[in-house]
Amino acid sequence: MDRQAMGTDWLIRDALVVDGTGAPGVLADVTVSDGRVTAVDPGRRDARAAGTSGAARRTVDAGGRVLTPGFIDMHAHSDVQILANPDHTAKVGQGVTLEVLGQDGLSFAPVDDRTRTALRAQIAGWNDDPPGFDYDWDDVAGYLDRLDRGIACHAAYLVPQGTLRHLVVGPDDRPATAAEQARMADLLAQGLRDGALGMSSGLTYPPGMYADDDELAALLRVVAAHGGYYSPHHRSYGRGALAAYAEMIDLARRTGCALHLTHATMNFAPNAGRAGDLLALLDDALDDGVDVTLDSYPYLPGSTTLSAVLPSWAFSGGPDALLARLADPAQRERILHEVEHVGTDGCHGCVAEWDTLEVSGVQHPGLGDRVGRTIAQIARDEGRPPGDVFVDLLVADRLGTTVLQHVGHEENVRAIMMHRTHCGGSDGILVGGRPHPRSWGTFPRYLARYVREEGVLGLADCVHHLTGRPARRLRLADRGLVRPGYVADLVLLDPDTVQDTATFDDPRQQAAGIDLVLVAGIAVVDGGVRTAALPGRSVRRTADGTAR
Repeated sequence: MDRQAMGTDWLIRDALVVDGTGAPGVLADVTVSDGRVTAVDPGRRDARAAGTSGAARRTVDAGGRVLTPGFIDMHAHSDVQILANPDHTAKVGQGVTLEVLGQDGLSFAPVDDRTRTALRAQIAGWNDDPPGFDYDWDDVAGYLDRLDRGIACHAAYLVPQGTLRHLVVGPDDRPATAAEQARMADLLAQGLRDGALGMSSGLTYPPGMYADDDELAALLRVVAAHGGYYSPHHRSYGRGALAAYAEMIDLARRTGCALHLTHATMNFAPNAGRAGDLLALLDDALDDGVDVTLDSYPYLPGSTTLSAVLPSWAFSGGPDALLARLADPAQRERILHEVEHVGTDGCHGCVAEWDTLEVSGVQHPGLGDRVGRTIAQIARDEGRPPGDVFVDLLVADRLGTTVLQHVGHEENVRAIMMHRTHCGGSDGILVGGRPHPRSWGTFPRYLARYVREEGVLGLADCVHHLTGRPARRLRLADRGLVRPGYVADLVLLDPDTVQDTATFDDPRQQAAGIDLVLVAGIAVVDGGVRTAALPGRSVRRTADGTAR
């Protein structure tokens, strides 16, 4: 039976449809039935007299407001929070209808009891460790099934390379044996068969950072064989950034694996004004036939764990071994010398600048007064050396501290977002006393600041960056465009008032000007207000290589 004959769930009339392809907007009526777009038709405006609008269960008069595909967050850290706090207004309130999880090489599948316990401690600053939360899965299939019980928006997953290494090799800084490499490859292949879209790495985070290029290449060949893509947090965003980008592009060339450079930035003082060097490297690779894309967020500060500033050797053996080193006077002195005077691989080859590291979240409730102050400010307030403040905070918070790192450059942010392969990604961390506002504001900020206010991107082009282009990277079969037959993940917004309202002082603020968000044809935001609906499900790679 024809869907239209069965009845229409939504009629959104007189909308300026910016369809995600990059084409200019077209004024049209859009109908939705059974979770899918059934028509995008300018002619429907002339059909109302025949009663078409009356057939819809819900009619919305857009009045020329913009209707877009739902935004795709190519880099999210909601792995536990999307389940533990299902409201998820931070994301759906800004029009996100699909997130890609499992980022930076560390997440919670596949695991066993040992690695789950270690990961809960290591990345509590990214996802918290909610009391009483039931981690009732071990493998990728189990995690995706857990998502399918109902979430606010859809979610896809990348198998985390650091988690694989944790599971097979352990937390030690050593090469993987041939047998261990084979075991990691088998687990990766199973995760891809279970529905993961590719693999991520965190090559400044232990234990994934201990892998050499040959180990990574062996895994990437598995990803390529399954039609997935590789999303690395590479080895340096600072002094060695260009070499680190080149290393990832070389791995893609060697293995034939599609590459997506995540939170692609050129940060720290040595990289001011050098985005052009990165983009030239990218263009040369594209001209050579390398399948490479990138994403970024439209802010200057980054966000990470405070422990990420440490040298990688200090993590060998896991969190308890690191804490023991920090408690040993000789080891503590060696660590601080590298952090303050030499530069560490964890800090991207740069020495720590204490006035750029602002505490954004702590796990220990007694440390809440540190939030919102830099390490340098705390040191001045307490009359102590900043290095001592740094180490003592790591120990007291058992490595759970998160920070904003004020090391970005506006000219680089603008240049990168204009690239022909650019997509949007929030890199959003939802927990902590004052998390980065990108968790609540990335997508409206693109539309408000960089489209409406400054004209860095045109509206249709920007929407393409946030919808159709990432959908193509993810090989989504039926999402990312406003097109008949596609899943009705849709956003209705006012281009004149859409605005990020989240700030560094008050980051948990819902975006303005986003009136309606549909996930699979069900309203999760209606009249600008979050509903109770949880229509999101996992998006999985299928046997033909596409994702649904």
